[in-house]
Amino acid sequence: MLPSHVQIQNLIGMYAERIDLGDFAGIGELFAHAVITVEGSHARTAGAKDIQAMYEQWTRRYPDDGTPHTKHVTTNLIIEIDEAAGTATCRSYITVFQQTASLPLQPILQGRYHDRFERADGKWRFVHRHMFNDRLGDLSQHLLQDISQA
Repeated sequence: MLPSHVQIQNLIGMYAERIDLGDFAGIGELFAHAVITVEGSHARTAGAKDIQAMYEQWTRRYPDDGTPHTKHVTTNLIIEIDEAAGTATCRSYITVFQQTASLPLQPILQGRYHDRFERADGKWRFVHRHMFNDRLGDLSQHLLQDISQA
């Protein structure tokens, strides 16, 4: 079995991979036991179906390949694990790059994730993700709604 910190890093990496593939059902599964919140909003989204629906309502996918034409790059992971309690946290940075037919390759968002995890049946899983949008670029090709509505 992989060490706890590797399992947690893999969960964070799987999120980036799934969103960049446009796999919103997969994101819902990844966060099936979690709540997602966003700084500055009172909204709380929980459970696989509601989280999948949130991504479908907010994130544009392009018909050529079904993806949002993005790359989510997660860095500066600070992981703290309590093995005895089966809980962990991770603070990380996120930079989202995008390129479309009308948008040259560029960073469109800088932010942070504050994640909490629990170990259940020997595997780590998300229980909470709080997202911070620190710097916003041109999101016109990425989001289906105005981010100020979050």
